[in-house]
This record gives sequence, C-alpha cells and structure tokens, in this order.
Amino acid sequence: MAKSQWSFKTAVELSAALAAKKVSAVELAEDAIGRIERHDAKINAICVRDFERGLAAARAADAELARGVRKPLLGIPLTVKESYNIAGLPTTWGIPAQKDFRPVEDALSITRVKDAGGVIIGKTNVPFGLGDWQSYNEIYGTTNNPFDLGRTPGGSSGGSSAALAAGYGPLSLGSDIGGSLRVPAFHCGVYAHKPTFALVPGRGHTPPPFQPLPIDRDLAVIGPMARSAADLSLLLDTIAGPDPLEAGKGYRLALPAPRHTTLNDFRVLVVDTDPVMPTDEVVRGTIHKLAANLEKAGVKIDRESPLLPNFADTSRLYMRMLMSFLGASFTPDVYEGAQAAVAVLPASETSLAAERLRGIAQSHRNWLMDDGARGRLRAQWRELFKTYDAVICPIMPTPAYPHDHSDDQEQRRIRIDGKDHVYPDMLSWPGIATLPGLPSTAIPTGFSPNGLPIGVQIVGPWLEDRTPLKLAELIEREFGGFKPPSMFDD
Repeated sequence: MAKSQWSFKTAVELSAALAAKKVSAVELAEDAIGRIERHDAKINAICVRDFERGLAAARAADAELARGVRKPLLGIPLTVKESYNIAGLPTTWGIPAQKDFRPVEDALSITRVKDAGGVIIGKTNVPFGLGDWQSYNEIYGTTNNPFDLGRTPGGSSGGSSAALAAGYGPLSLGSDIGGSLRVPAFHCGVYAHKPTFALVPGRGHTPPPFQPLPIDRDLAVIGPMARSAADLSLLLDTIAGPDPLEAGKGYRLALPAPRHTTLNDFRVLVVDTDPVMPTDEVVRGTIHKLAANLEKAGVKIDRESPLLPNFADTSRLYMRMLMSFLGASFTPDVYEGAQAAVAVLPASETSLAAERLRGIAQSHRNWLMDDGARGRLRAQWRELFKTYDAVICPIMPTPAYPHDHSDDQEQRRIRIDGKDHVYPDMLSWPGIATLPGLPSTAIPTGFSPNGLPIGVQIVGPWLEDRTPLKLAELIEREFGGFKPPSMFDD
C-alpha cells in the first residue's frame, strides 16, 4: 500500500487541510490506524488499541467541521501514553498486578484533549512503573526503535516516540521525571516539551489503582510530544492551566510571550559535555554543528559561563531528591536494605550511585535541607536567565543503544567513547532541567553515522515555556527537523 500524503504531516498542516476540506477526520484516523496495522507488529508501540471509539470521534469531528466549528485539535488523530487514565481502557503502568485495572473517568488532560476535538486512537507502551529509558513490560512486551529494531526507543514515553516516528498520528502525550519525554524524543528523532513544573495538572496520570486526586508529584510533569515544534505548542496550550478543582478556582494561566521571535535576537549558552557524565563524540559533534549554524544565523552564543550552576553538585542533589520520591513506593525490604547500606556508607563517598542510595533512605529532615538547596539552585537559574534566553545542552550522552532488560539497572553499563559508564548516571542530563522545574524542549538535530537520531534540549526560564518552544520552531524552520525512518516508505 502506498504511503498516504497525510502520514507524516504536522498537526498544524492537518488542521489546515481539514478546514479546507482536502481531507476528512475519518480519513486521517483510518490512515493512522492503517499504519498501525501494517507496521506495529515490528515496533509494538501501541499497546492498547481504541480504534472503534477513535473512528466514532473522527465522525463526530467531521460533523462539527461541516457545521463550521473550530477547535484546536478538531479531527487530529493522536496517541496517549499508557499511564494516562482513559475511561474503559487499561491503565497498568506496565505492572502485571494491575493488568485488569480500568479507570472509570478520563484524566483531566485527556478531557481537555477530547474537548479540543482530538481523536485518540490508542495508548502507547511503557516500562514497568515508568522507571526506565527502555519500554518493555510483562503485559505488553518490548517496544522497538523504528530506526533500528534492535535498540531502545527510549523511555518511559518510548511507545509514544516510536508511534510518532512511525507515522501513527502527529501528536502524543507523555510524562517526564527522569527525561521520560525528552529521552525517547532524542532516541526517535522527534520533538517533546517538558513543561515548567505544575504548569500542566497531573490529575488522572496516576499509578493504578490510586484515586485520580489533584496532586503535584515532586519533579514529575506531563507534556506534549510531536513531529514538529509548532505542534508542541498546540498541544501544550490545550492541556496547560490549573486544575479547576484546586488552583483553577482562583487562578488563570497567562504564560508570557517568547522573549524573541527571530533567531538573531536570542542569546544562548551552549554546553556540550561534563566530566560528571561525558557525552560521546557524536553528541558533542551535533552540538558543535548546531552552535556554529546558530552563530551564522546571528544568535549570540557563549560556550561557557560562571553563571551556570555546578553540574556535579546539582546532579548529586537531583539523584537524592529523585530517589527520595521514587523510593517512597519501594517495598519494605528494599527500603530497609537501602537504610542498612547507607548506614555503612562513608561520608566521603559522593558518587552518583551513592547519592541515589542516600535518597532512598533519606529522612524528612534531610529532604527539607535538600529542598532548601533546590530553592537556592532556582535562584541561580533566575540569575543566569537575566543574561541568557536559553541553555542548549545534551539530553543523553549517546544515541540509542541495544535493548538491555537486565533487572538491576545499577549494574547496566553504557559505552561512551570506548569507556563504560553506569546506566543510571545518565539521569544527570535530564536532571539539569527537572530538578529546578524548568521548561525544556527536546529537538532532533540529525543522525549518527549509523543512522540513529540525535538531538539536544533547550532549557528555558521558569514559566517562560514559550521561549524554548519558539527557539525550537525557529531552529526547525531554519535547519530542518524530523525525517521519517526509511523502513516506513511503504
């Protein structure tokens, strides 16, 4: 079957085509569904299909379009990470004990997508408990990278990134606490945006079987994924804003405009590596090339600055705070084992692995001390953004690597320029934006010599999400963006 002309169009382009009656919402849904049926046996990105309800939503969208109704996502097919509650569909987070859990109401973000006319056709695969940069679990199996089926698509929103790369609709929803939006975008050559902390309410993005209460889970955010930068803004504007059950009673969202609208007005700090978590030659090379191209386009580029917070200190702090949050759900025996290990850990041991261990067993008193340090870190970033509009830096130190499903992630190793590094230490680069809660936009920048996608993240100021998003749009317009995998030429 020949590839449809619509398969890899952006949501913005599809909206224009729908308005001009060049295509129908049903045709777009059928195109995405057809691609899933042809290709997903190899990729396994869509773990829960919802084709019947998706087609019904598309028919309803066509009826609204015929009446002249205009909504931001009207008639656009999209996918959603498995971890979002959708009434009647499984929400398992890849946890076998929860394989039969079905929520009775939609997550708030899902309601907003549906109200905006979005056509949800399925849910995308995740790792167990959303806790890996690979996407596999006992319920749904393994998701493969569309650019190399033997490699990870990233995680934990790996099903979403693979779905986007394969042409299963132009948009998806993911989540991020340790890079789970940005890492899969990096590994599959697509775009993602980690919003400012708490910009998008998380109600209904809840581990099963817990109630979908409005709550800010420390460090964690939900956000958009797409094949173009402009589409990120479209989806973010749909789901952002306070939860009407709480802050929405008194507050409304009013994000500031981007600081600039042309490339040559931006001033950007570029970081390519750090001894704490070195990047490989390919990643450094793409950052150097991007920086050089931006300079030619008139962007003011600095490659070092004393204003940048100390990467080693913030990485250690992030490891403690992340594992303090995640460790709260560990079983008693794991928690007690961590306590025993920390008790004999010398104070001089400051490896990132040691800090992760300390985080699991951390007291509330020590957590409050760390939270104070995070407040001081945010002040440092505020000072930096008086001089710079954005920071461009790595997302991960190396392109997608072969699947590794060994149980103990602390024992996994990633090879960077011929040297092995501890797998979870790679959290450092996503953590640069996660710990202070800053917005960060992941963009593709090209390919490694063996054809694997690579990219960077653009970190912006607190609640100035439109600034990194605009810079991402300008870079895409100037230098190009997503390119589909060759295996999907149909």
